[in-house]
Amino acid sequence: MYKGIDQMAYFKKIAFFLFLILISSNNLFADEKIIDRENIKAALLVDLDSGKVLFSYNENLEIQPASLTKILTLYIINEEIRKGKVSLKDKIRISENAVKTNGSKMCYHEGEWVKVEDLIKFMAIYSANDATIAAAESMAGTVEHFVFRMNKKAAELGMMHSYFVNPHGLPDRRQKITAIDILILARNYIERFPDSLKIHSLQSFKYQSIDYPNRNTLLHENIEVDGLKTGYVRAAGYHLVATAKRGDNRLMAIILGGKNPDIRDAQAKLLLEYGFEIINNDIQDKMVGA
Repeated sequence: MYKGIDQMAYFKKIAFFLFLILISSNNLFADEKIIDRENIKAALLVDLDSGKVLFSYNENLEIQPASLTKILTLYIINEEIRKGKVSLKDKIRISENAVKTNGSKMCYHEGEWVKVEDLIKFMAIYSANDATIAAAESMAGTVEHFVFRMNKKAAELGMMHSYFVNPHGLPDRRQKITAIDILILARNYIERFPDSLKIHSLQSFKYQSIDYPNRNTLLHENIEVDGLKTGYVRAAGYHLVATAKRGDNRLMAIILGGKNPDIRDAQAKLLLEYGFEIINNDIQDKMVGA
């Protein structure tokens, strides 16, 4: 019946095609099941290599950014370093304004001098607000001038629905971002400053004999996750921008407005695994087509 054809190879190919059809059918319903829509406000999953959006939910919802704001602050600081206007070894004096900053902080003393590279680590890993104010004042003279530069840079990047009033993300009703805008920012950040992931991927860092853990706890659970930033304010909920690399493929998952950090982290992990499954299926499709 199958003259001239290896029957076993033929049936294996048929079985593989049926498997791909089954996976594709399941994926039609996966979008409805992959995200807990009652406990998060927005989500986005992107293949960073191709730019393809693999999943989206409320991606244009405007919401307070919380500490995701620090990604833009770090972007501007890295620009200053690249321009040669500041170096990692430069020391910055901690002001009274920085010391009085609320929220997550390192509890510096006024007049203390801290290296730029340490301030960057405190912002990226420990999300320290006092470090953020100190850096902003040093880079622009005043926090207000730095915020002006933030909004100018956001516009240049194409973040059409974002507005910032401070460099750290502490609560303010005027401050807003969307998942799409955070994607634009975070993607530009790691593409223009790829070495930044060496810091964001650290599970902890030591400063003055004290270990400070990364607030992105996915780094402790999944070795493929190598960034990027968490955030929380009561009015918005729990945010996370998670980057992960498996083989040659890199994904970014964005969760905004999680009800609690466990839900936020679980949803990010589900999205990343879903994305890598899609990429793997696409690769298998191409192999069969070849």
